[in-house]
Amino acid sequence: MPPFPQQEGGVVLSATIGRYAYGTLEPRSDGEIHIESLDFGESITFSRDDRLIYDGKLDLVKAAILHLGRPESGFDLSLHSDAPPGSGLGSSSAVIVTLVGLLKEWKGLQLSDYEIADMAYRIERNELGIQGGLQDQYAATFGGFNFIEFAGDQVVVNPLRIAPDVQNELQYNLLLVFTGRIRLSARIIEDQVARFEAGEADSVEALREIKRLTLEMKAHLLRKELDEFGALLHEEWCQKKRMSSRISTPELDAVYEAGRAAGATGGKVTGAGGGGYMLLYCPGGTRHKVARKLADMGCSMSDFAFEPLGLQTWRVG
Repeated sequence: MPPFPQQEGGVVLSATIGRYAYGTLEPRSDGEIHIESLDFGESITFSRDDRLIYDGKLDLVKAAILHLGRPESGFDLSLHSDAPPGSGLGSSSAVIVTLVGLLKEWKGLQLSDYEIADMAYRIERNELGIQGGLQDQYAATFGGFNFIEFAGDQVVVNPLRIAPDVQNELQYNLLLVFTGRIRLSARIIEDQVARFEAGEADSVEALREIKRLTLEMKAHLLRKELDEFGALLHEEWCQKKRMSSRISTPELDAVYEAGRAAGATGGKVTGAGGGGYMLLYCPGGTRHKVARKLADMGCSMSDFAFEPLGLQTWRVG
């Protein structure tokens, strides 16, 4: 559930998968800083003493450098991500966590996982004004299966002990589908927050129902009741769509209903909604039938594996 500002607090049930953000930092002997994004085909070069301006070119990197303090020497930094922007897989948050991790490692800073995640959140949401919640930064930093609680400024990450056989069965029953459409999440999130803050009854009630369903889903997961878990995905998706008319589209609804007709019992669009990837729970060997049906509709299937680890940094040479 997205942790919107609310007195009751928010909760999120999250799991990380093997879609990675990579970064490499190599010190230079001069004062130049060279940044390259392999995904966007962009690069910038500036001196460590230059005034950095947010102009739409690799602003995430500039903000991270300013937030952690100007370096004493130059460096070359390259970035790459397995998940494209707008996919709903938390790619931008994974990149900013990677940046904080790289600069922390290079500068020899002692930061806890909580401090890294909070710093990544403040850079992305407060410094750059990118709309979204807090869960993506904490998921990327901590990794694995987590039940995350949000209450005011306090965040508590509760790791879940999911047995290997349960993870294997869950992974086999889940189908990750690329719908063929990248979405802009900011407008969707703005609409959800505006409706909630305006006190719209449908939005408020849907948010409370999502919180209740999240607690039930956690219990089913821990009790190895995966089919019940998958069925609740459908209820959660129905509630999420009540929060904003922008979360789904007629095209997404058609894909989702086709998946359900072929055997999936539940699912959701990842991230804020509007496009990107869809996750479907396909019990009893129905996964291949669902995949064939959605492939006929122009969707593509993406293999994935659960990733138990979060941010990792290391030095070479």
